[in-house]
Amino acid sequence: MPQKPQTIADWLEWALRRYTRHRVALGQVADNAHDEALYLLLHTLGMPLDSPRSVLRRKPTPDEATKVKEIFARRINDRVPAAYLTREAFLGGHRFYVDERVIIPRSYFVELLPEQVLQWLPANKPATRVVDVCTGSGCLAVLLAHQFPKAKVDAIELSPDALAVANFNVAQHELTKRITLHRSDVFDAVKPVKYDLILSNPPYVPTRELRDLPAEFKNEPAMALDGGRDGLVIIRKLLQQARDRLRPHGIVVLEVGGLRAAMDRAFPELDLHWLHTADGEDCVCVIQAARLRKLCA
Repeated sequence: MPQKPQTIADWLEWALRRYTRHRVALGQVADNAHDEALYLLLHTLGMPLDSPRSVLRRKPTPDEATKVKEIFARRINDRVPAAYLTREAFLGGHRFYVDERVIIPRSYFVELLPEQVLQWLPANKPATRVVDVCTGSGCLAVLLAHQFPKAKVDAIELSPDALAVANFNVAQHELTKRITLHRSDVFDAVKPVKYDLILSNPPYVPTRELRDLPAEFKNEPAMALDGGRDGLVIIRKLLQQARDRLRPHGIVVLEVGGLRAAMDRAFPELDLHWLHTADGEDCVCVIQAARLRKLCA
């Protein structure tokens, strides 16, 4: 390769060497350096993300090359997550606006919602009321609205900053008539409603583990990550309140990261069912209304 990068392919190789040298943390936008670096290159150069492979032969102008250097300096040296640099993230084929006020959208619900979660709801009773608790950017509420076209969707978030982003995304997706945003600590400030589905990807990182996160993840709002002393503080409150919020056939579905064993120990009476994910993480559980009523009964 030339000493100075010439083509987009050269710049991609240049970026990948730096990702490796600086041990850049991944997982917020892509799970590998190649895909994230190529995404940043195409976005910075104003090129479609579905550009053909021949685009790699294109030579950026000197001004464009300067912009590329600047964006990768912020990503690699300053550890700014890629999504905060581009002000966008993609989930389930949908584009969402994101900035430092919200956690970057990423969830196993994209994989599980269309098939496995639906199997736990009665086929002859279309869901008419669903809720996303701890909605953040509003991305999962939008996915729920698309998955359940006949349902009213509630989206609950405590952070006013995150709610502002969620409100923007709901409007951008033209779903303001179907998605209602609530500022609330779980269900505290939400009127009593019976749901077919309560879904949540809540904060679940034990507080002591926050300090060990890579710098990129520390740039996300701590409020969106911090699950308290054992990671279960918000989850306990959600499950307690959900007992009176479900229809008889309703379910709670939670994504809890690395807390599977802790959840099984904390809630043995719930006999949690863990959904299988393609990567084997299996960190999403389903709880039926009848079983949830056994919690502290």
